[in-house]
Amino acid sequence: MKENSKYYTETARNWLIERGVSIDDIAELVYYLQKNYIDELTLDLCIEHIEAVLKKREVQNAILTGVMLDRLAEEKKLDEPLQGVIERDEGLYGVDEVIALSIVNVYGSIGFTNYGYIDKQKPGVLQKLNDKSQGCHTFLDDIVGAIAAAASSRLAHSAEDTE
Repeated sequence: MKENSKYYTETARNWLIERGVSIDDIAELVYYLQKNYIDELTLDLCIEHIEAVLKKREVQNAILTGVMLDRLAEEKKLDEPLQGVIERDEGLYGVDEVIALSIVNVYGSIGFTNYGYIDKQKPGVLQKLNDKSQGCHTFLDDIVGAIAAAASSRLAHSAEDTE
């Protein structure tokens, strides 16, 4: 079972990297979310919490599903009307957010507020992923924001002197 778990973790990580998202990019998002709440926050600490989030099977499944759907949309391999809906990242298409919320849900309610905030702000790599000229990232931008929100939640829960 451990080998299988390692395979999923590495595949999910590699698919993020192939789509232009590094662990450092996500760490910058976690730092953005938590810098005002944790005095001794470092990017290394953010990375530690991201690594823990990426080990969760629910997170891996969300990454693999979302990235594959984005790839299929880029290759125009989906049937209409789904093809156009995903390509345009239509506002009323909420399946991408639902997949992202499955990640956030792993670490409690603080993750939901972090996710909503970062999804609206679109800092760092999220701004790049939201740019339609850079490829189809309908699912990936939400997934990356959710990973950052989950890692932020995990970090907040583990920080000393927090309520």
